This record gives sequence, structure tokens and C-alpha cells, in this order.
Amino acid sequence: MGALACYCPSSPACCAAAFSYQDARALADDRQNGPDDLADRIARAKAVQDREDEKLPGTGKGYKQGSRVLAELIGAPIGGVVIGWGLDRWFGTSPWGLLILLVLSVVVAFRNIFKIAKERPE
Repeated sequence: MGALACYCPSSPACCAAAFSYQDARALADDRQNGPDDLADRIARAKAVQDREDEKLPGTGKGYKQGSRVLAELIGAPIGGVVIGWGLDRWFGTSPWGLLILLVLSVVVAFRNIFKIAKERPE
């Protein structure tokens, strides 16, 4: 058994992350309150989450578009380099596969960025 493994056939409480009987009682109490109480708790939690989301800066569409542009600028070239390097290793064509896929991935990244730029941030 590894250091993280926990096997206790006699007692589940021997593990630090074991499910306790007190947790089971709390769950049972929640079920006894009925579905109306659960619906109220869910509505309150959603209201709190909405209020917290309004306080966060940069959650608009413009922020999302910027994140997409950044992901394209970073992800596409890295993906092209990794795939090109792998193909070069497999076929023994170094460095041509890496260079060709790097150039193609940069072209595709900029094409996608132009598509993103055409969308309106509202």
C-alpha cells in the first residue's frame, strides 16, 4: 500500500478523509426538511453567487474575447511545435516537420484571432 492509500476493513474512521457518521446524520436531516427547503437553499445560494459575480471585474464579453485571443496565441504554436517535433522524431525528417507545422499553426492562430476580432463585445 502507498502512503496515500487507506484500507481499514474494521473502521472507516481510521482515514483522515473518511466519511463520518455525523456527516450521514447531517445528510439525513437535510432530507427530512423536504424539497421546499432545498429549493429555498438553492435559490439563496444562487443569489449569493450572482452578487459575488457582479463584484468581479472583467467578467464581460470583452474579457472573454481577450482570453480566447491569448489562448490562440499561446496554444496554437505550442501545439504545432509539439506535433511537428513528434512527426520529425517518428519519420526522421528533422527539422522540416516542426518548421512547417509551426508556420501553419501561427497562420491558423491569426486566422482565428481575426474571426474573434469580428465579434462584437457587448
